[in-house]
Amino acid sequence: MVDARDYHEHSKHSPQSVRDTDWSMDFDNKPSPSKVYTDLPRVSLGDVQTPPETPVLSALATNRPSPDRVDGPSGSIDLPMLCHYAAGVTKTLELRGEQASFRAASCTGKLYHIDLYAVTGPLDTADAGVYHYDPESDEFHVVREGDYRGVLAAASGGQRGVANAPVTLVATSTWWRNSWKYRDRTYRHAFWDSGTVLANLLAVAHGAGHRAEVVAGFADEPVAELLGIDPEWEAPLELVAIGEGDSAPAPGSVDHIDPAIEIDSDPVEFPILHDAWAQSTLADGAAAEAWRDGFEGLDAADLGTHDPGDGEVVDLDPVDSETASARPVGNTIERRGSLREYSHEPISDRKLATVLDRALRGVPTDCFGGDAPDSLLDYYVLVHAVEGIPQGAYQYHPDENTLERVGDTARDSATYLALGQEVVGDAAVNVFTMADVDAVVEQFGNRGYRLAQLEGGIALGRLYLATYAHRTLGGRGFTFYDDLVTQHLSPRAQNQTPMTLFAFGKPDR
Repeated sequence: MVDARDYHEHSKHSPQSVRDTDWSMDFDNKPSPSKVYTDLPRVSLGDVQTPPETPVLSALATNRPSPDRVDGPSGSIDLPMLCHYAAGVTKTLELRGEQASFRAASCTGKLYHIDLYAVTGPLDTADAGVYHYDPESDEFHVVREGDYRGVLAAASGGQRGVANAPVTLVATSTWWRNSWKYRDRTYRHAFWDSGTVLANLLAVAHGAGHRAEVVAGFADEPVAELLGIDPEWEAPLELVAIGEGDSAPAPGSVDHIDPAIEIDSDPVEFPILHDAWAQSTLADGAAAEAWRDGFEGLDAADLGTHDPGDGEVVDLDPVDSETASARPVGNTIERRGSLREYSHEPISDRKLATVLDRALRGVPTDCFGGDAPDSLLDYYVLVHAVEGIPQGAYQYHPDENTLERVGDTARDSATYLALGQEVVGDAAVNVFTMADVDAVVEQFGNRGYRLAQLEGGIALGRLYLATYAHRTLGGRGFTFYDDLVTQHLSPRAQNQTPMTLFAFGKPDR
């Protein structure tokens, strides 16, 4: 059985590993990006409505479950809107003579291996049940009828957000839909890609005035059984508790189900993916509660993160809420793309400050806040073209809103770190999220590794949204040579390894 530290080492990119591979994608065996049931009823829960006009920069800027305003009774949660703007098809374009569908959140390789399930009590537009969201039609498969919220409450050890939520969404990954291209690295991608989906989901929920919280601590097998999925094929990753209302009923019995699905390709097994997931599972609600309690009383030294040092400091000045971009959540999600060509023209220091400030304030989870740390990550920024800020490598300190210089950098260096992708060096700014994997696993076990990768994925999704809130900016996520990034950011980051990379700047028009 693989330890998360061993898995991380095994799945690292290096110039040699990329150069020496003789593997190639089999396009005749490419899996479909959508899950299709063959024997479950399908229902519409209403037309997709446009989210409220809340500016996306305001919706992003919270590390607390409750937004600044809370609207509507518990039954008024608009499930089609939440799911569509988190994971639905938002545009269809013609590429090379064929129609290509693009979804609300970015996904490695546009392979869309993340699915959403809703476990609900009675809603204004839906009976209590377990539903699977179909991103192609915005309809829902009825997996189970009845109120099963108590099952999730028990699995999470009575976690308050889940126990009182009218709706809890469960994100899953179907391994093969991503491993067809990315093989063993798919376990990382499961959390990167669910993270971008959850970033959208949190923004839409908070923008609509709903309490929304990511729950990482839960017993996995009861959740998989409730959804009728086999973790060797498709596994639960996270819960997101939406809204606040009456307590969930006591958990009842859960009959075993095995709904039939279409298999349109010949899956190739990568055993390390399920093995890494299985090693990170929690046995029951008590184990989930104990795991969550393990975060209390820890500080940066325990996690391998770095407080401000003695490097040269650049004070950042993000715009305030009154003068910031007012682009709303829904419009930003629809506008979001993956920028392929950047101008070398510099961006303003205030836009850089605003993107970082809104995107990297921390994530509302069941683990962070109070006497617990706010994050497992540090943020490093390679500045190539920002007005008033010298080119260089910096650590971003969210609490102080400062950049601390930790070294030099250059566009060709950034290109090399990102597997030789010149577009990364062309961007004005590169942002790496970094974690001390040894310290995280030592403190929180293999489950902690999941959380670190997920936090990096949510930061990636929020960086997308904060970037596309600005008319003149665009961005995209990239992969990297793991150890070379660490070396480039050392000595400050010598104990850390990259989780995610985002590059942004002005489009080359």
